[in-house]
Amino acid sequence: MATGAVVAAAAHPSSYRVKFRRKEFLELVNIARPKIIYKRKKNHFFAFDGFVMYCQECEDREFGSRIVESLELSNSVWQT
Repeated sequence: MATGAVVAAAAHPSSYRVKFRRKEFLELVNIARPKIIYKRKKNHFFAFDGFVMYCQECEDREFGSRIVESLELSNSVWQT
């Protein structure tokens, strides 16, 4: 049972967000190949390598991934 908790904690991204310019974000999307990219207003974001990666300079049509509109993008730590 404890092993499952350790795996779940390791898979959960940190609360840190990393901001990229358009070119670098698109390069990172190509490396990470996320199935879903989330969007809130002008922010596109996805979790990768333990962080939330985001960019404010992209258009939906630039991705081969599914875009899902979210309600909120927050840097607050999740409370359980």
